[in-house]
Amino acid sequence: MKDSILTIGYATLFTGIGLLAFTFISAYIFLINNSSITASSDLIDAFGSALAPLIGASIRIMYLGVMGWIGSGLTARGVQLVTQLKRLARPEFQSRTPLAIKPMEPIRAKGTRKTDKT
Repeated sequence: MKDSILTIGYATLFTGIGLLAFTFISAYIFLINNSSITASSDLIDAFGSALAPLIGASIRIMYLGVMGWIGSGLTARGVQLVTQLKRLARPEFQSRTPLAIKPMEPIRAKGTRKTDKT
């Protein structure tokens, strides 16, 4: 049972790392992409031709942000699961049988002991 949970933890960890790596590679490719805004003498034409690349860039940036957020969340959960399982596998956290507890006689104040007088 612990091996399958550990496997799930490692799979989650490596999926998050892979998603983060893909996000950074996509962001780098997006950064080196030559996207130029054309200049025009007409303000309306310049605004229309500049708006389409800006909207496309905004959508890609949001996409990269969500992918990075999900990737970092998966990585954090994977690390948490793996470290918690490794910590619980150490000998000091293994369950021990409880020691026998001896019952104690209650402490009474002086002069309150019952005697066998009848």
